[in-house]
Amino acid sequence: MHTPELLTDLLLIFLVSVPVAFLCLRLKLPLLVGLMVTGILIGPYGLGLIRGLEEIEILAEIGVALLLFTIGIEFSISRLKEMRRLVILGGGLQVIMTIAATAGAAVLFGREPRQAVFFGFLIALSSTAIVLKTLDERMEINAPHGQAGVGILLFQDISIVLMMLFVPILGGEGSIGWLSVLWSLGGSFLALAAIVAAAWFLMPRFLKLVVGLRSPEIFVLSVILLSLGTAWITSQFGLSLALGAFIAGLVISESEFSHQITADILPFRDVFNSLFFVSIGLLLSVSALWEHIGTVAILVVSLFAGKALIIWLVIRLMKFPQRVAVMTALGLAQIGEFSFVLAKAGKSVDLLPDTDYQSFLAASIITMAATPFVIAASPKIGYFLQNILPDRAPEPVDEEDELHLTSSGGLTNHVIIVGYGLNGRNLARVLRAVTVPYTILELNPRVVQDARAKGEKINFGDATRRELLRHANIDEAYALVLAMSDPSSARRTVRIARQLNPDLYIVVRTRYVSEITELLELGANEVIPEEFETSIEIFARVLQRYGVARQVIEQQIETIRKQGYEMLRSPSAVTQVALANLNAALHSAATETVTVGEGAYVVGRSLGELQLRRETGVTIIAVIRDNETTVNPGAEFTIRAGDGLVLLGESEKLEEAAHKLQG
Repeated sequence: MHTPELLTDLLLIFLVSVPVAFLCLRLKLPLLVGLMVTGILIGPYGLGLIRGLEEIEILAEIGVALLLFTIGIEFSISRLKEMRRLVILGGGLQVIMTIAATAGAAVLFGREPRQAVFFGFLIALSSTAIVLKTLDERMEINAPHGQAGVGILLFQDISIVLMMLFVPILGGEGSIGWLSVLWSLGGSFLALAAIVAAAWFLMPRFLKLVVGLRSPEIFVLSVILLSLGTAWITSQFGLSLALGAFIAGLVISESEFSHQITADILPFRDVFNSLFFVSIGLLLSVSALWEHIGTVAILVVSLFAGKALIIWLVIRLMKFPQRVAVMTALGLAQIGEFSFVLAKAGKSVDLLPDTDYQSFLAASIITMAATPFVIAASPKIGYFLQNILPDRAPEPVDEEDELHLTSSGGLTNHVIIVGYGLNGRNLARVLRAVTVPYTILELNPRVVQDARAKGEKINFGDATRRELLRHANIDEAYALVLAMSDPSSARRTVRIARQLNPDLYIVVRTRYVSEITELLELGANEVIPEEFETSIEIFARVLQRYGVARQVIEQQIETIRKQGYEMLRSPSAVTQVALANLNAALHSAATETVTVGEGAYVVGRSLGELQLRRETGVTIIAVIRDNETTVNPGAEFTIRAGDGLVLLGESEKLEEAAHKLQG
């Protein structure tokens, strides 16, 4: 029996990628670099083991679509509305300025204007898959530089439509006119609006019908159908698959099934996404790279430096701090995967000679492979440049604001809130209600503007800067609450704040338990990870379902919190002992309700007379009488016929106590 070629190729990819990925992880290199190396090794320009390149590319596109689908689920419509200025203005400026700068440079080097504009198209796009994958692994998608990057990437995905329509015109195909371009472009955007509206109306209803079937298999199949189906529909109108998948995820993010969908789709996403990174490596010709090594090296440096400078300028024009601008610029300085599609289209209409194509391909793949390393180094570079080129000092708080903030006329014994998201807004609302003085630091200029218009005491600025913390009177503050989603900034802010005020009470909100130890070592007093608080709520509800008394549950919660969350973070001896105690409580402690009959001998007797706990080890923790509950009744409480006695004790003892009470 003949083995299908695609199956053979997939087996080869997995066979080689596993040891290469293992080696990369042992060397502490990014996994996606190992996957690209796999593609180079087994690709047509390497050992030549892979034959079905087109099939692999299709599977790789599915991986990118699923990645954007899960990213869309993590977003929300409200957050996207907050980002609309960043997407339209920031993304638009980046694309236009990059095209203009590239075209100008190409003309200076003797290229034709139409070819120069096409080069601008190629360089304007960044890699959505690599940037979002790296930011997701570093837990920085919700950080300010992550949000800025996502906004620009979204506009780039939309601009692909216009670029693809212009390629034939730049190539000199006279049959395509401007009217045709405008018609196609208008149709694409009308189709996008229709797709969003249809998805918003149909998807939640469809999911509710599927959930009603109570079949996990059908649920997973339906989710994949929705994500890939929406991606396919958008592609039919000239839009990218990734954009369609992102729209599907964005719509589903508003449903109550979003968390389950994310859990179900992750395995598929990771497998197909791995194929995407391998497919990038398949394109690289090592011999062509070596032959044009000088040209490629100049291209790589020019691309990184020029594109990063443009993006930095755009983010600064959007009034973001120096550090955020630098980190965003470095994160988006590579060439995007869709540039390869554009390059093929341009090559077919003589816009990109073969020698340029090979050099561009090699330089692009190198920039993509370098991206994880550049993003990892970007915080240090950002802080360094921030010290050299500092932001302007924040505007001073006027006297009226100071009097409003505190009764003494200045900021003292106050709370500094960093980040004005959901947690920051809730904290500010509570502090305002109980008349505790506070001030807020926020990096998003639009959020600051809107909050100030509503009368909020908020300042624009980066809390990682010493001078800004001093401006917020950190030496006189009582507490600092970090409510932003930026792990790197949180660590730096905690360290600086502790140096500036050794007595400051520092509370940090973070997403993952793995970040607790480092933040505590840097000087935080409390670290509240969302992941941990969710786990507490889960096990508390499970124990309640088993009938474990509330005081026992609270004791276990208190034990975990006192141990600094070590129980959920590492398999230490303390953890094992505490979990053993928790397990014992779960199995040995149970509750049961016994109704006292008319002829029971306990009728008319007090709880003290019964001595139930001494004789059976079971405690009466509550009595239900006339639909009213008396919790922890005293020894003098007298039992009547018809009372419901709530018992707490070991499972095997409850039956003995019940017989005694009903006898």
